[in-house]
Amino acid sequence: MKPTDSEQRDIFELLHRRRKKSSTIFCSQYEFEEWYDQLGGDASPLAGAIIDRIAHDSYRINIKSIDAEHDISMREVYGLDKTLCE
Repeated sequence: MKPTDSEQRDIFELLHRRRKKSSTIFCSQYEFEEWYDQLGGDASPLAGAIIDRIAHDSYRINIKSIDAEHDISMREVYGLDKTLCE
């Protein structure tokens, strides 16, 4: 689910207030390059501003699978339909 306009404003304000004052950790099942679209993409004027604030002075740790054949998705762990995703 993509954030609503109100949720986007909350994210933007949170990032703005925390900048240079404290750290923020983002965890996502999506690659960083996909975050813009997940935040609303071109349809959202705040998506670019949020991404700019996340990317500025950031460190990225990408966790890659060692043995993808034996990985279990969280959908499987919790018995959810694996086909349900955006």
